[in-house]
Amino acid sequence: MLTGPALTRFRKNLLAWFSQFQRDLPWRRLKNPYRIWLSEIMLQQTRVAAAISYYERFLERFPDVRALAEAPQEEVLRLWSGLGYYSRARNLHKAAQQIVALHHGVFPATEAEALAFPGIGKYTAAAILSIAYGQKLAVLDGNVARVLARLQAIRGDLRAGKRWQELQKTAEALLAPSAPGDWNQAVMELGAILCTPKSPQCLLCPVNEFCQARKLGLADTIPEKRKKRATVELQLAAAVLLDPQGHTLLLPPPRPQAGPAHKADVGAIVSRMWHFPTIEVHRNAALDLRAYLRESLLRGHKFSVALEPLPKIRHTVTYRSITLQPFRINLKKLPQLAGAKVLPLSELSCVPISNLTRKIARAALDS
Repeated sequence: MLTGPALTRFRKNLLAWFSQFQRDLPWRRLKNPYRIWLSEIMLQQTRVAAAISYYERFLERFPDVRALAEAPQEEVLRLWSGLGYYSRARNLHKAAQQIVALHHGVFPATEAEALAFPGIGKYTAAAILSIAYGQKLAVLDGNVARVLARLQAIRGDLRAGKRWQELQKTAEALLAPSAPGDWNQAVMELGAILCTPKSPQCLLCPVNEFCQARKLGLADTIPEKRKKRATVELQLAAAVLLDPQGHTLLLPPPRPQAGPAHKADVGAIVSRMWHFPTIEVHRNAALDLRAYLRESLLRGHKFSVALEPLPKIRHTVTYRSITLQPFRINLKKLPQLAGAKVLPLSELSCVPISNLTRKIARAALDS
């Protein structure tokens, strides 16, 4: 652990580097707790380059906490559509309503209050409060953990045993008390652009003199790669029902299933949003889909038309690797189903849909 003059020099070098080389990101331009909170939620599981355009569109529609709290959840999900991990948007919306109800629309400045909101854990609370309010809280995420592991040449799985707790203590000991917000951003920035998972740019690192992994020639092997959950292959089929005017039918967001998650939980796969009729394939895509349509969706309707296969779609949702066979089905009239929506196929962006549903629509439009 660095102490005394070495710690002072370490902090000075990293903060000076950050001041000179930090990326110009829109959420860094104002010390606004709402904007910082929004950016931190969006950046979970999402690359910075992909998040920026969503962040700007989201802010244009919901410029403050009250605007977000008062919006329908469906509108929030529509603006989030395409960014993935939609529980983030649902939690963001619930937390905004709590902030308005309990804190007069102002993001609270204490860690205990921040942790009480859905979707906010220790890392997110520390990031928001240190950057927006200057609270002396150290962040620890994947980027920061990688930097700290290399500094101390820590081998093994960083989340195994008590290693993560020890890394948190290290982060707290290194935190620059005079500038906690800038410090946290500097460590995260270092991990994002120089101390990267592969091919770290050690020669450009402002604190390479303190790095034990570099001295030992271990920078490329630390940290140890985490074992991923085994991939599950899934075969799905979906129906794009079309009338002569180019309208299609979408089913409402499925409710969560009770009990343990099933690998073929269609609701989870379509992110619990509006979707085309979709099933798991057990034997034959066309036969299984036709049976489903006859027995449930189109019960009581004459159904003898052909299922026109569209190009297959590959999609990944967490550990699921999905091959989906979409079919276009031309009908003289779309069925009237309780809760379903009838929309022009080219205008599905007016409702919240998942990336998979968007891919199916694109395949139908392109053909």
